[in-house]
Amino acid sequence: MVDSIVPLENIESRIFLIRGHKVMIDADLANIYGVTTKRLNEQVKRNRERFPEDFMFQLTKEEKDEVVANCDHLKKLKYSPVLPNAFTEHGAIMIATILNSPVAVQASIHVVRAFVKLRQILASNKELSKRFDELEKKYDAQLKVVFDAIRQLMAPPEPKRRKIGF
Repeated sequence: MVDSIVPLENIESRIFLIRGHKVMIDADLANIYGVTTKRLNEQVKRNRERFPEDFMFQLTKEEKDEVVANCDHLKKLKYSPVLPNAFTEHGAIMIATILNSPVAVQASIHVVRAFVKLRQILASNKELSKRFDELEKKYDAQLKVVFDAIRQLMAPPEPKRRKIGF
């Protein structure tokens, strides 16, 4: 049902790293769950005890500005006086329990899959990094140039920032 509405790749692209946590912004989750952002946040306020700090936090003005600057689909947040909420994987799942609509249930499955896939990618990258460390110790200086080049390729690319001004 949700496959045709929100592809898994679309969900993955809306997971951000903020304050060291992989999170989704309330507007994106509302879109995925088929409700308005206002409705989603109303339900969160009514069920505040279900959302401890490790499930949800509110962005600062600076964090909001950075997210809006880096994500074209969040342009409408630029002029909003309300600071958005960021939900961790557990918070995103908890939202599905309080919305409890068929769309929310199906969408929560896709959100969980997106977070799990991201976790698997990060874990495989750590394992690969560990193996390279072992090989580097074993062969030391002989292959240092090769290992340095491989490490550069393994590093996630830095996001391109648009120049401001002329």
